Amino acid sequence: MLSIIGTGRVGTAIGFLAASTSLDDIVLVNRSKNKAIGEALDIVNTIPQDSSILVTGTDDFEQISGSKVIVITIGSGKIVTDRSDLIPHTIPIINEISKKIKKYASDAKVVVITNPVDVTTYHILQETDLSPENVIGMGSSLDSDRLRYLLSKVLHTNQSKIESLVLGELGNSMVPIFSRVKSNGTSVKLDEKQITQITNDVRNYWKPLTDLKGASVFGAAKHSYDIIKAIIKNERLQVPASVMVQGEYGISGTCIGVPVSIDSTGASIEEIPLDANELKLLERSSDIIKNNIKKI
Repeated sequence: MLSIIGTGRVGTAIGFLAASTSLDDIVLVNRSKNKAIGEALDIVNTIPQDSSILVTGTDDFEQISGSKVIVITIGSGKIVTDRSDLIPHTIPIINEISKKIKKYASDAKVVVITNPVDVTTYHILQETDLSPENVIGMGSSLDSDRLRYLLSKVLHTNQSKIESLVLGELGNSMVPIFSRVKSNGTSVKLDEKQITQITNDVRNYWKPLTDLKGASVFGAAKHSYDIIKAIIKNERLQVPASVMVQGEYGISGTCIGVPVSIDSTGASIEEIPLDANELKLLERSSDIIKNNIKKI
């Protein structure tokens, strides 16, 4: 069973993807019971005729019992300078959700979309006592695709031809890994001006998106769905995601975007070669996340 906590646009989009592909039974949980039931009534119309899955809307957290995966999509507050602005709004809600997960679904894998992702992922891990491999923050995989799109514009090619990777904080200190960029399978060298501009653009990708339509919906839903599917179907997925690091890349004591492999057992970190400057930037990014954790 898949439980989605928060039935805003991203949560509903994930529910649609899961139902339309017959991924698993779905429970939508929202503080507004009517909203959850209404979204369920809409999503059930996407279920294929040969599928027997059930979609339920509720405000009762006991219904998450038995979940393989729980996705947290709740949102509160407004970003002014960066996602850490959301901490005082988000954490009180996350505290309550964590208590419910610990009580009703302590064996579940938890996928975190709620911003600030790295801080929220860390806090859920602390509050639920789940194993580190079972709490996964979605963010870096989405940023990696955003980088892929931006690179395709600079390199004048289709984004399907680009390989790219973003690590670190889902925020202003995220680290595009230019040493591993490829186009059509060939390594790409960019000049410093291009690197500076693309780094700025990928870090601020959310700003025009927010101004023009309010928030990312399809990108966030698609990358979350990929993680959910890998867990439920036990299909190995290699992506960057925010998980607890314990010495990898010289970093410990925080959740941060790093390369991982995900399947039914959760997420395991995969260390890849980075150049000295990228490692330095990744460490700086981890320090920023740790400072934001202190604001809780």
